[in-house]
Amino acid sequence: MWIDPLGRVATRSVQLLVVIVLASAVVFSLLKLSLIALPILLALILSCALWPLVRLLRKYMSALLAAWVVFLGTLLVLGGIGTALVYSVVAEWPTLVDKGIEGFGKLQGMLDQLPLTISSDQVDQAVTQITSFLTSSQFGAGALNGLSAAGNFFTGLVLLLVILFFFLKDGDKIWQFFLSWMPDHQMHRWLSTGERTVETLGGYMRGTATVAAVDAIGITAALLILRVPLAIPLGVVVFMSSFIPLVGATFAGILATLIALVTNGPLVALIVLGAVIVVNQLEGNFLQPVVMAHALNLHALVILLSLAAGTVLGGLVGAILAVPLVAVAWSITKIWSDRDERTETPGSTPSGEGNTPEELPTPASVVLEAKKDQESATVGEQREATA
Repeated sequence: MWIDPLGRVATRSVQLLVVIVLASAVVFSLLKLSLIALPILLALILSCALWPLVRLLRKYMSALLAAWVVFLGTLLVLGGIGTALVYSVVAEWPTLVDKGIEGFGKLQGMLDQLPLTISSDQVDQAVTQITSFLTSSQFGAGALNGLSAAGNFFTGLVLLLVILFFFLKDGDKIWQFFLSWMPDHQMHRWLSTGERTVETLGGYMRGTATVAAVDAIGITAALLILRVPLAIPLGVVVFMSSFIPLVGATFAGILATLIALVTNGPLVALIVLGAVIVVNQLEGNFLQPVVMAHALNLHALVILLSLAAGTVLGGLVGAILAVPLVAVAWSITKIWSDRDERTETPGSTPSGEGNTPEELPTPASVVLEAKKDQESATVGEQREATA
């Protein structure tokens, strides 16, 4: 009864349910251990992006020194960006506050002209309610939760930095230790899996950083030319949001347009919107196909669904990590299903001839046969010497 069509469907259904339960358990465990799992994932992605530089520096210095150089250099670059953001906000904050108050007054005047009656008393009542909430015990409890979240953030940040350093220093040794437990007949797939994971994650991060830098430079230049306040912080927001595919740069452009509307008027806002559209078209039609062709080989619908699932499961961080993780999962699936053209299967030769999969020696068997040959040669020499 299990070999007819209905039986085969039932068997596959049971297998699918087992896989879904296992995947759900893994996701649930990762969410419960997010303070540990998230720094590991972020450190893995960053180390894959920085690994070519580490490998280059290892030709001229020790592994420890190369890891320290790349690690400290990355911290200096990120620290410089954060410092520039803070100073730019502090320098232009009074102007933004004045423009914001002026824009709020214009918005209130526009509300008075609407068919719906919104009186000043209603606005004052809303402000009073907000002030009462800010001074209530509920807001105090929320502030305590915020302090707890801040503590978890700094704990995760320290853990991320420590894991990143060890991945940069001993990442290849950790992978070799993991491979030592794998069976010999699957070694070629495991080697391809590790190589493709580093290639996909590293290429995705480097490509996304390149595209994000172009977006940020283009939009920041337009904002500086139009004298929009907080141009540099908005450029940093554009850069960071570009790591969310398809929607991140769009939302950042909308934010820049709204600030230009409040601070500089509708004409400047239209010009900023035009600059955002031009930059997004340049990214979508030129930079993305050229820079991200090999790193992110996914359909746009798959990307959107991955973003939705990542946002539901992990919020903003989940949206950032969803797409590269799905790309890695798809690459690994192609390797283990023998659909990856770049994976060298056992026995494959350029002409299509050669050893069969059973005849191809695996890495461990090569070492074993070489040892046997050496022992045989030693025994033969001893026999000749005895004779």
